[in-house]
Amino acid sequence: MNRPPTDIVTLRVAHCRAEHAAHGEQYHLAVMHYRTCLEAAERREDCQAMRFFALRLADCYEQMGLLHKAQEFRALGDCEGGSLLS
Repeated sequence: MNRPPTDIVTLRVAHCRAEHAAHGEQYHLAVMHYRTCLEAAERREDCQAMRFFALRLADCYEQMGLLHKAQEFRALGDCEGGSLLS
């Protein structure tokens, strides 16, 4: 797997790809791109972005019927501090 991007332009491209995939109901692709974004946000130590991408992942997993995974990411997105990824 490729290293998550850390520059903002690459992160934005990954986010656009994720959004496009989600709007096209291609949730498996959206999850892949949102995970990349979440990992990049963690590397940048950007808590607001980490919460945003965790909640987008929760939405995708919910649409896929993977409610347990959706709950995990929703909990990560709702937390106030600390690292969101293990």
